[in-house]
Amino acid sequence: MKLYDSHRAPNPRRVRWVMAEKGIEDVEIVPVDIMSGEHKTAEYRARVGVPHVPALELDDGTTLSESVAICRYLEALYPEPNLFGHDAREQALVEMWTRRCEFYLANPIMLNVRHTHPALAALEATLLPQMAEYNRVAAERFMKTLDRHLGEHAYIALDRFTIADVVAVVGLDFARLIKYRPPEEFTNLARWLADCHARPASKVGV
Repeated sequence: MKLYDSHRAPNPRRVRWVMAEKGIEDVEIVPVDIMSGEHKTAEYRARVGVPHVPALELDDGTTLSESVAICRYLEALYPEPNLFGHDAREQALVEMWTRRCEFYLANPIMLNVRHTHPALAALEATLLPQMAEYNRVAAERFMKTLDRHLGEHAYIALDRFTIADVVAVVGLDFARLIKYRPPEEFTNLARWLADCHARPASKVGV
């Protein structure tokens, strides 16, 4: 298998994190320079179908895109440690919180960073400060919800680390590019974030 990866982009880091949690080492990493537009070339589009990273090319030539879908495929091949839930109840909870963390936290943070950091102007037609501020406020609104939830739970979806935690922590870490930190009042969120950063997998491929 080959993973088409862009080192600084957040979505590929989700896959690298999952690979590290599971000890997956037999995947070839193929760097893709998104700042030069390599992901938009005809060759890349023909292979992946969309100008996005990451993409996982299987041995039979099938190519998967979308980070969570790739992680779910890897979970099927390497089921331990379990990151997507064992039974129907766990799987539904993980899916629910993963979608929440992606829609209400990771995506708004990505848009905030991309419309704030000058070096990322190449990825946007126009930098929009209003877009950045709107999405920062939206992300912090969900952080407040997450902080309350984490006051009663060690991790986001289950009583153990899952893909929902990966999506959330990688999203928050991306904001380091603009030296953003969550508001100090969110102490439960800070505790959870420290626990995630203490995991050996958090350091792999960063």
